[in-house]
Amino acid sequence: MIAIACPGQGSQKPGFMSSWLEIPSYRQDIEIMSDEIGLDLIRHGTTSDEDTIRDTAIAQPLIVAASIASANLLNLENVDAVVGHSVGEVAAGYVAGVIKMTEAIRLVNIRGQAMARAAKTSEETSMAAILGGEPKQIVAHLAKYNLTPANYNGSGQIVAAGLKSDFEAMQQDPPPMAKVIPLTVSGAFHTKFMEPAVAELQKHIEQIKPINPRTMLLSNQKGQLVTTGQKYLDLLVGQVANPVRWDLCMKTMSKNGIGVVIELSPAGTLAGLVKRGMELSNLITLRDPIDLEQANYALSGARE
Repeated sequence: MIAIACPGQGSQKPGFMSSWLEIPSYRQDIEIMSDEIGLDLIRHGTTSDEDTIRDTAIAQPLIVAASIASANLLNLENVDAVVGHSVGEVAAGYVAGVIKMTEAIRLVNIRGQAMARAAKTSEETSMAAILGGEPKQIVAHLAKYNLTPANYNGSGQIVAAGLKSDFEAMQQDPPPMAKVIPLTVSGAFHTKFMEPAVAELQKHIEQIKPINPRTMLLSNQKGQLVTTGQKYLDLLVGQVANPVRWDLCMKTMSKNGIGVVIELSPAGTLAGLVKRGMELSNLITLRDPIDLEQANYALSGARE
């Protein structure tokens, strides 16, 4: 069985979109989505520098647009499950048929802007990857410094978030048997600091009429399967201020017999997590257009 995985923030690299734009239908999709939100996604995917595309208001629509455009080059009829990591949940909603392409890009554009605004309304916040250690001990240690887990990525990786001052205090007393790697992000995503963004997004989704997913669709809330479009959107909105349980998503995929995972463009960030957290027969990452052949070959044999 095959799952489509939609990457989250941090997967974008300067110029990653250049080779993809040589495909006419891909370029057309990106142009449509750019016009829909008034943001030059082609420029940001080709010539914008790393600092520019790190801005969450740009990064989020850029990643989701790339995922959607690459998904449209696949035979999605033979997909068994869809899952997204953080902002990748918006692209996952599109791939599963819950929302249309224009609805997805409008939603993620508002999401990115709302989260950027929320990050600026508090003291300076930050995030860091905690590698190694025992998960329960790590969570307890973070709590001592008012830091919270934002992503449970599995395979010994937790991403923590909170005030930058609290991170500085923890550096003097790091978690036992663990390595702390600061992340270059603009806010404490998936924490209480993002609650203002939740309110903005809730108002927006009231204008959307979602369709029930056409395939298995997983939520980051607790890795559960979601069977109605409205429930999926509600969970997606609430997730902005709550931890991403990617670890539980991988467990659900394994439990449901997923043996092949195809990571959409801009691919790479989920590949390592999935490789360590699941037993797969094949892992395909759409880093460049040449990878489409392998992905569509896998999908063509999915129902044979």
